[in-house]
Amino acid sequence: MSDATKTYTLLGADGCLYRSAVKGLWGGHRSSKIYGRLDCPAALRAIARGCYVQHRVFFADEATAVAAGFRPCGACCRDRYQKWKSAQENGERWKP
Repeated sequence: MSDATKTYTLLGADGCLYRSAVKGLWGGHRSSKIYGRLDCPAALRAIARGCYVQHRVFFADEATAVAAGFRPCGACCRDRYQKWKSAQENGERWKP
């Protein structure tokens, strides 16, 4: 398959999967509703253990991950996670 015909499965803001010609920029875990960088050390360790891949999803951008109800990863997105956590404690809605 050439790169021109390759497609990727991404999760949309509505929680539904769709096909895209563009690779997702963020990864997430569907069960825990956490998103982070594709090179997240915590996610890569879980993938190596084999207990993560079946729940892995990808997002076109960070705003889509948040709109789909996911929160930032505390390991690879520490600053975003702290802002999200503060917003939760104050009863506010967090936006990236």
